[in-house]
Amino acid sequence: MLKSIANYLADNRDRQRIAIALAKGGAMRQARQIDLTNPATWEFSGFSQNGEDGIIEVLRRQLRSSNRSFLEIGSANGVENNSAWLVVAERYEGLMIEGNPRLAARAQRNVVGYSIGTQCRAIFVTTDSVPEIIGAIPYPDPDVFSLDIDGNDYHIARGMMNGGLRPRIVVVEYNSVYGQERSLSVTYRSDFSMKGAHPSELYYGVSITGWRRFFEGHGYRFVTVDRNGVNAFFVDPQYFDTSFLDGIHGLDFAENRYQLRKFGIPSEQQFLLIADQNFISI
Repeated sequence: MLKSIANYLADNRDRQRIAIALAKGGAMRQARQIDLTNPATWEFSGFSQNGEDGIIEVLRRQLRSSNRSFLEIGSANGVENNSAWLVVAERYEGLMIEGNPRLAARAQRNVVGYSIGTQCRAIFVTTDSVPEIIGAIPYPDPDVFSLDIDGNDYHIARGMMNGGLRPRIVVVEYNSVYGQERSLSVTYRSDFSMKGAHPSELYYGVSITGWRRFFEGHGYRFVTVDRNGVNAFFVDPQYFDTSFLDGIHGLDFAENRYQLRKFGIPSEQQFLLIADQNFISI
């Protein structure tokens, strides 16, 4: 009984948040004055935490071909992520992956029903679970692939790409604490938890340069980072006009505004808090 009441209250809150996200996103979307050379003008946030919804939308509209599918790893409760706009507003099909079973269940109840062919699976993602995920997606080359698990991101991305995933648009979280020059990732641990890895919660993920080396090594082109310094965007150039890609002048790096506000010191000083941890070079 108590579980049913808790689910009922959570579901009501999520449905209210969906309505708010659609209204907010729609208003911000219409208010933009898009300059295709300047990704900062593309941003809007309906369901996304930052400006990802807008950047993804502009890139999607520039695709030469589309299969209207997505894969998101780290989808939370389905309401605050990078694929909910695709599902609810655009009726994309695809797969949300969330390591917390309770949050995955909320997404399954309240979000995925907006689009036929969409589902949310509760999987704590490790390198061992990569084949299961690749086998569950509708297309190996989805329009959008988003990855944000606050930890083993590089290792999972490497496993996915080596396993045959070839998305057209990629959105990955980077950790600005590493700065713009270091090409680093945390070492792999199957039970990695950002909260347990270091008291500062700064030891996680991948540097922007690490992501650039990785994806450019797979033939992708870097587009931009968002203005809040959280996500980096890459595209497979075969699906875009060269003139569009050549004309983009995006941000190469931005400090994570949340971490800057929390610690009150720039990334170079933040890095000193975790400099004694184990890293791998990319």
